[in-house]
Amino acid sequence: MISLIAKAGIAALITLGAISATAATASANDFSAGVHQARYDHHRGRACSPIAAVQKARAMGLRRAHIGNITPRRVVVDGFSRRGPDRIVFANAPGCPLIRR
Repeated sequence: MISLIAKAGIAALITLGAISATAATASANDFSAGVHQARYDHHRGRACSPIAAVQKARAMGLRRAHIGNITPRRVVVDGFSRRGPDRIVFANAPGCPLIRR
């Protein structure tokens, strides 16, 4: 009877050790992913940079692209398309999402 209780106690200790080791690994992975994400957001910035807006407009086919106007909500890039003068408006947010072409 004593050996049965001892075996159950040992099994319980092994189980508790395995659970705490798994939880510690998961917490460490979550922490490192959060730090990586914070560094990525820091380098990316909180708004659409004028350089990124001009590069994106050039990739969309706008020639001689230059910044026309910057407001807290939008970035306007002026230039020339195949049809003549053209304007592309981007949101002033990370990634420069397109508002209007």
